[in-house]
Amino acid sequence: MFVFSALSHILYQKRSPTSMISWMLSIFFLPYIVVPLYFLIGIRKREGKHKKEYVKFDHACEHPLHESDDAHHAFQNLLQKNGMPPATTGNSFELITNNTDAYDRLLKEIGQAKQSIDICTYIFQFDTMTQTVLDALTEKAKEGIKVRLLMDLVGSLGASFNQKGFKALKKAGGEVAFFTPILKRPFQNYINLRNHRKIYLFDQTTLLSGGMNLSNEYMGEADGTKRWEDLLYCLKGPSVYHFYHIFQNDWIYATKEEKNIELKIEESCEGESRVQVVPSGPDIPTDALYEALLNAIYNAKKRIWIVTPYFVPDENMIQALVIAHHKGVDIKLITPKNSDHLLADMGRSAYMRELDEIGADVVLYEGEMLHAKAILFDNVGGMVGSVNFDNRSLFLNYEVVTFVYSPQFIESIESWMNGLINHSSRGMEKPSKLREAFENVMKVFAPLL
Repeated sequence: MFVFSALSHILYQKRSPTSMISWMLSIFFLPYIVVPLYFLIGIRKREGKHKKEYVKFDHACEHPLHESDDAHHAFQNLLQKNGMPPATTGNSFELITNNTDAYDRLLKEIGQAKQSIDICTYIFQFDTMTQTVLDALTEKAKEGIKVRLLMDLVGSLGASFNQKGFKALKKAGGEVAFFTPILKRPFQNYINLRNHRKIYLFDQTTLLSGGMNLSNEYMGEADGTKRWEDLLYCLKGPSVYHFYHIFQNDWIYATKEEKNIELKIEESCEGESRVQVVPSGPDIPTDALYEALLNAIYNAKKRIWIVTPYFVPDENMIQALVIAHHKGVDIKLITPKNSDHLLADMGRSAYMRELDEIGADVVLYEGEMLHAKAILFDNVGGMVGSVNFDNRSLFLNYEVVTFVYSPQFIESIESWMNGLINHSSRGMEKPSKLREAFENVMKVFAPLL
C-alpha cells in the first residue's frame, strides 16, 4: 500500500526522469527503508495546511532599472518574469574574502546597529567565536534593540539540544528560534527541506551574506586557526529590502508570529552596483534560479567560471556546460580536491571527468576546505550566495543568492578566483575500472544526494 502510494506520488510530481528513476530503483531494492524516507525527504514543493507561504516582495520599495539598461541581460528579465524582484540600482557591494575581516565586519555591524538585528544561519556552533557574537548581541538587546536569531535545526542540531548558551540573550530581550523542528509534525515538515540561507541584516539597511555560517570554522580572530575558504559580502541599498522580506517570511514560519512587514525605506541610494536578489526553495513557486543559471550558461559568449564545494549537477546542467565548451566558452570548475563529504565526492566524479575529458578546465583547490559559492558570467556579472551547484541546493533547500552586475564586482571576484587557481592542481586522475563503475552507478542516485 505505502509502496504504491510512494510510486504514485513520484509519477504525479513534476520531476526529471533521472530523479524519478533514482527514487523508483531505490524503492524497488530497499522498499522498507526508502518508502518512509521518501515521504520524509523526497517531496520538494510543499502542499497542505502546514505549507510555508511563498515569499512575496513589496514592489513599493524597489528602484528598478530602466528597460534600456538591462535589455542585453536576458536572465534579469527571466528572473523577474518568474516572480523575482528586478535588479535595482544604487547599491554598494563589497566582497569579503578573508575570514578575519568577515568576523571583524560582523562585529562592527552588530555594534553599529541602532534599531534591529536579524540573523539567519544554517550552522550555529557554540565556540569562542560565537560566544563573542552572542555577547555582542546580548549587549544590543539590553539597549532595547530588536535582536532575532534564526537557525536551521538540522544544521545547528547541537545548539538546539543545549540552549543554555542563549539564556543571557533571551533574558536581555533577544529572540531565538529554530527552523522547522523535526519532532513536531515530521511528515508535514519534510526534514530534507532545510534553511540553508545566511542573512545577517542590520537596521534593514546593511546586509552581510554569502556562504559563511556562525562558527569558528568559518570566521574568527587571526589566532592561527585553520578555517574553511569562504566568502561574505556586504550589501547596502534598495536590494537589502528584499532580504528583509525573505528573513521575515522565514521567521514567521518558524515562530508562527503574526505577519508584520515594516520597511525602513531610505530615499538616497548612492551605490554604483546593480543587484538582483534571488531566493530559491520550497517557498518559491517556480525554479527561477535554476532556469536563470541554465539560461546564463547557454547564452555565455566568453566564460563561465564556477566555484562550488559540491558539484552534483543534473543532466541539463552538465549538457549545457558541455555545449558551452564546444562553442568556445571558457569553462572553469573550481572545487575542492577533497570536500568534507565523501559521498558527494563520489557522486561528482563522473560529471567532473566528463568535463575534463572534453577539455574544460577542472581546477582542484588544495588549500583548506573550499566552501564558497560563486559563478562569473562573461564580463556581464556574477552570482554569490548560499547555493551549491548540486541538486540539493538547486531543488530542495531554502537558499538565497545575489546577482551583481558591475565592473567592480567582476574585477574583485575574478581576482579572488585567480587566487584560488594559483593554489590548485588541474585535471582528474584516471580511475581504476572498479572506481569508474562505482562512479557511474552513483550518477543514477545523484538526485538523492
